[in-house]
Order: sequence, then structure tokens, then C-alpha cells
Amino acid sequence: MYGPFEQHGQDYWQLPTGPKNTICDVAGVKVGNAQNMRGTARTGVTALLPMEDNIYAHKLPAGCAVINGFGKSAGLVQVAELGEIETPILFTNTFGVGTGAQALIKHAIAHNPQIGRQGPTVNPVVFECNDGRVNDIQGVGIDEALVETAMGQADTDFAQGTVGAGTGMCTFGFAGGIGSASRLVDLDGQNFTLGAFVLSNFGQRSSLRVFGQSPAHYRGEDSADKGSIIILMATDLPMDSLQLTRLSRRAGAALGRLGSHFGHQSGDIALAFSTQNPRSLECDALVTQQRVADRYMDKIFMAGVEATENAILNALWHGEPHKGYDGSVLPRWRDMFEKG
Repeated sequence: MYGPFEQHGQDYWQLPTGPKNTICDVAGVKVGNAQNMRGTARTGVTALLPMEDNIYAHKLPAGCAVINGFGKSAGLVQVAELGEIETPILFTNTFGVGTGAQALIKHAIAHNPQIGRQGPTVNPVVFECNDGRVNDIQGVGIDEALVETAMGQADTDFAQGTVGAGTGMCTFGFAGGIGSASRLVDLDGQNFTLGAFVLSNFGQRSSLRVFGQSPAHYRGEDSADKGSIIILMATDLPMDSLQLTRLSRRAGAALGRLGSHFGHQSGDIALAFSTQNPRSLECDALVTQQRVADRYMDKIFMAGVEATENAILNALWHGEPHKGYDGSVLPRWRDMFEKG
């Protein structure tokens, strides 16, 4: 049994972690995984539930950033325009986006029967990475039942690494897909939490930097920096959509700290949301809300960068090697890291 990754790099990080060191340190957030390992499938779905309540009826402020746009995610255009999310957030493989969106639409209608009739339609948010290196992606391997399973299993404790949508993902040439971390933010004596969650499938092994160092034994057989990473940040800080957009852009700094140069074929996309100031469908004409003063944004940016970097390292740490559909095996990064 290996110890937690938190025992490493304690002198590297500047900010304290939350109790779980996951995105679920933000109250109300839950994550669920479901995978398909039948036949040549090595794939899955991960669902992130941003709140306990009906999110379509209580939309949350959000912002997004496309760091490198080699991706096929769904729902980002409306998030960028309206600055809010209104469904759970799904992660899956590239060819599972349509199925995931359909499942989210049906889920939303089941809880809000006015959708598309007496009321507006719904904007499903589905993120993807290409797991075709391990998974036989032509078989898709994703159906609506798998999505429902992932949402039904959502909890404040969840597995990381090669699970759910991360089952077939490759990070810096190693096994590892799902990762999460959190940071605590103190604003004049008031304590807040920022959590990061990643579906990690990017990076060139020879470029990997861990705690600012690039070990020589990571070099050798190599591949291009491609494959994508999705970064999601959640916080209980009262931030508006512009501030959340600015926060999501800082995810790129975490990728750079790990050695990525945002490769041509890497879809690097980030979204940030706040659990504060939900917008009710029946809100008043004028709304008064609290918002973080911009002079405190640097602290929040640092928390976002650290949590994202830590989340990616956790995805690597918890990654377990398994045989791909073609017989190839992705190595376990933890073994190489512990060699020193």
C-alpha cells in the first residue's frame, strides 16, 4: 500500500490544502465515476455535481477559457456568453460527447418538465479527451446508462487516477486521468476554499517537471505533447463570471509549471464556477450580491494554479497501469517517482 502523495513536496506548495485535498472540500460538490472495461473498451464517464439543489432552477456563476482549442467539448459557447452553468458537468472520451449531452438533457427534463416547452431549453456541459491510445475509441463505449451510473454514484469521496473518464487516459506518457486537489484562501480573516479537478491526458514525458525539477530518468522514449486536459475549478468565494473567467485562464500557468507548452494537438480547456450567488429562475428585476474585491484576486489566482498543478500530480500518482485494447501498457508514474 502506498502513502498519500501529500507527503511529498510539502516545502514546494505555498498554500494549505483542504481536509480532503479534493474539489469536494467545496461544500455541495460531489463526483462520481463509472467505467466500461468490456471487450476492447477501456473508457468511462465521470460526473461532477456542482450543488445539492436543482442546478437548472438555481444556476451558478461560471467562466471558461480555451487555452488551446483542439477539442470537441459541448456547452462552452453559452457558458462564455451568459456566465453560468445549469447542469451537472460530464467528462468522457471524445466520441462520447453526444451521448453525454443527450443524457444530461434527459436528466434535466426529468427534474424540470417545463424545459423546451413552457420554459427555455438547457445547456449541457460535456468535456472530452481522446483515450484512443488505450481504449478502442471506434467502439465509443459510452451509453446513457453509464452516465446515469456515474451521476448516481456521485459522493464527496471518489477515486482518482485511471477511473471513470480517466480509465484510458495518458499523462506525460504515464497512466493517469482523474485528479483533484484544493487550497484554502484567507481573505482578511475570512476562510474560503478553492478546489481543482482534472481529466488529464496531455504532456510529453521528457518535459515533465515535478516540484520544479526535471529528473533525467524521465527522458528517453518520447511522444508529442498532445491529447488534451480539462481543468475544472470550484470555489465558495463569491465571484462573478468575469472573475471566474480570469481564474480559469490561470490554469495554463499550472500546465507550464509542469513542463507543458500547450501542444498543437492538445485541447486544453478550463472552467471555473462559484457555489455562491445562484440565480433563481424567478429572481427579482434587480439583484444585490456580494463579490470579491478585485484587489484580492492574486491570492485566488495562486490558489487556482497550485490546486490545478497538485490535481494533475494526483492523477499521475493514483494512475494504475492496465493493458490497452492493442496489448500496450502505460507505465505507472509512481514507481519512477519513488526511485528519486
